Amino acid sequence: MLRVLFTLKGSIIQRIALRCLGVTLLAALIVLVERHYPALFYPVSATPFTLLGLSLSIFMSFRNNACYDRWWEGRKAWGQMIIEVRSFVRESVAIDDAHLRAQLLRSLCGFAHALNARLRNEDELAAAQAWLPTPTPVFSHNVCDGILREVGAHCSRLAKEQAISEFRYTVLEQRLTGLSQVQATCERIKGTPLPFPYTLLLHRTIYIFCLLLPFALAEPLGWLAPLFTTIVSYTFFGLDAIGNELEDPFGRDENDLPTDAMVRTLERDVLSALGHTPLPPPLVPVDHVLR
Repeated sequence: MLRVLFTLKGSIIQRIALRCLGVTLLAALIVLVERHYPALFYPVSATPFTLLGLSLSIFMSFRNNACYDRWWEGRKAWGQMIIEVRSFVRESVAIDDAHLRAQLLRSLCGFAHALNARLRNEDELAAAQAWLPTPTPVFSHNVCDGILREVGAHCSRLAKEQAISEFRYTVLEQRLTGLSQVQATCERIKGTPLPFPYTLLLHRTIYIFCLLLPFALAEPLGWLAPLFTTIVSYTFFGLDAIGNELEDPFGRDENDLPTDAMVRTLERDVLSALGHTPLPPPLVPVDHVLR
């Protein structure tokens, strides 16, 4: 229980510590002025802050729910990708050409690596290069879609040559369509942030609330005002920062989706299906964080 209470790894405190400290020092300064120069201090009623704090809490809950929905939808999309790849692996046993089958399955690992890099604004081709056939096909700007087109073209050729049945080709194509849907879902989340005025209004209101709150707490609470101001600012600044982090779930923040670990899971499944041993080890949490 105490470890959870005092842990810093994975918490949001490191991102908001300076803001909380600034508000705390401001509250201490206001209390000092109120104690030594009461004539300069105009008491402020706490009633407006009660109403504003309630409204702000409701407003923040809507935004954080929206951000969490984005995080959860991204997780479901990556889970669907694992399902589609595993299904393709299982259904590809109908391909008699072992070398071609291995090439297609490894290309799907390349797709996972490329999509992971694409969502992080990194080099897709460099991320997928090790899993693609040599020589590497020439892709357009969209490496992920190019990989799926190449795999689909091979499956179509096999169907035309009657190396696989029309039914088997249809099933494999459905798996590729599912992977395209996964990519489109992730790109939609990545490319459609919450409306900026919505986020900006929340940021400004939080700062105004936390900066003015000490004026209402200084007289009734005295030197306890900085403590309660710190608690309130930690809550509001923390919820705001958590929302910012979850809004884009595909980065490298501590609370983002562990996409590297999910890509490694796909690698192990594909290599196992191809008979490779030993398999690369699964990724484990480092300092309690799974990437």
